[in-house]
Amino acid sequence: MADRRPFTTLVPAMADEFRRTGVDPHKLDLDTERMLTFIYNLLPVPPVTRYGRLAALATYDGVDHIAHLPDDLLRNIISRLPAKDAARTTVLASRWRTLWLSTPLVLIDAHLLPKGHWPPTPANSPSITTAVSHILEAHLGPFPCVYLLCGRMSAYRAQLTRWLHILAAKGVQDLVLVNRPWPRDVPLPAKVFTITTLTRLYLGMWKLPDMAVLRGVSFPHLRELGLCSVEMEQGDVDSLVMGCPVLEILNIQGCCGRMKGLLIHLVSQSLRCLQICVSIVEKIDVVDAPCLDRLIISGACNPDRALPIRFRIGDAPKLHAFGFLDPRNHLLEIRDTMITSRSHAEIKVSRMTMVTSVKLLSLNVRFGVHDDIKIVATFLRCFPNVERLHVTSERCDQSADDLGLKFWEESGPIESVLSCINMMTFRDFRGEQSEVGFLEFFFQSARVLKTAVIVMANPRFTPFSVDEASSKVKECSKEMANKSLQVCVRESEDPEGGEVWTFKTGADFSFQDPFSATEVLS
Repeated sequence: MADRRPFTTLVPAMADEFRRTGVDPHKLDLDTERMLTFIYNLLPVPPVTRYGRLAALATYDGVDHIAHLPDDLLRNIISRLPAKDAARTTVLASRWRTLWLSTPLVLIDAHLLPKGHWPPTPANSPSITTAVSHILEAHLGPFPCVYLLCGRMSAYRAQLTRWLHILAAKGVQDLVLVNRPWPRDVPLPAKVFTITTLTRLYLGMWKLPDMAVLRGVSFPHLRELGLCSVEMEQGDVDSLVMGCPVLEILNIQGCCGRMKGLLIHLVSQSLRCLQICVSIVEKIDVVDAPCLDRLIISGACNPDRALPIRFRIGDAPKLHAFGFLDPRNHLLEIRDTMITSRSHAEIKVSRMTMVTSVKLLSLNVRFGVHDDIKIVATFLRCFPNVERLHVTSERCDQSADDLGLKFWEESGPIESVLSCINMMTFRDFRGEQSEVGFLEFFFQSARVLKTAVIVMANPRFTPFSVDEASSKVKECSKEMANKSLQVCVRESEDPEGGEVWTFKTGADFSFQDPFSATEVLS
């Protein structure tokens, strides 16, 4: 039976074209909507919600007390409403019409959809486009925050360019532009890169303009930049960062170079957090980043799946949190030295192969693969001052039972394990001998370890039970260097491999440890 679900990202003519080429348009539409949902979930939370309600309650004395509030307070109230509700205040009285026009307005086009109409479809684009154009033209501004998420902008490029000119003139600070494909390679108007008032910018499902445009980028106030499923050339990220002298947060998701992986040469005097999620990357080179505090890579891979991503840490003296370092997918280089399982002797004698500032480290390890386990010991020597270690055991078809406790004992002492790590989490524990050997070594060596949280693999994906996990962890912890160590075994309800990483987690500096599966009181 034919699938009669309405398309949310395809127009009928394009769906017919895909059918003629043998592509199932309904599957393509569903996959694209899932991708957009993922992007929406990565976006910063807007400052207003459509679920708030504006209501005037009659007072007992029959007096309209709201009318006696000063203008500044009423403007504050209006500015916290969705644009549609803010506009409705103009019917209350002539005074409110003046207030609405002079109130900084938050515009989120999703709030203009009829209730229950989500996700938007191509049929919604004309009315949404008309409404956005009317609001931008009619309101005096400023527009401190604008989220445009619902439009199929390939059909309204002239209107989008006009909107950007208006927003530039009316002082937009927080701008989110997500195109709803198809096509996916709609060129982003160059005008967006001339809006000098921006402090935060997120772009989703666009094709960046030519390098000549990006070399002239000037965002003097931009502190946060997000690129989601954006098509770009190698070097585009470098140009954008160069044009943002106060940039603090850079988030990249689902991006790649045209026909190649991204090559990122990070030079920034202000950047504090770099997150790269589910992207195609050839090399990340932290050349000069004196303020970089968090470096988080999740789900990225080399365009040649047989090769790892080259990952070089040059000058990053304040790097505090680093993850998710993966022996299979990352080739680590510290300054001018490649870190491999054969680097053991060098690392013991040279401080030039260590990053002493890192206190939070997250590793993804296939404990069934010899080379992965061997290089974990090498990685731990590269970060001698780690205080919190987070390990995720990745499923694999191989077994390395011979790499148990004896291997770790023969590998020699590891400074961070002996005297620095006070908290450790181990996720997706399956009770394999190599996992048990690692935990035994850790518990017997870690003198200052206060808390260890072992999160077993979700029982839906493994026959391993909580009782079996507790029994094996109990065996591991018979001999402990710190007799006051608290060991906790927990059952996971997460999908296999853990929850998908979100930018909000990594960029929240109020949260001490972005990798922690659970916040543990010290």
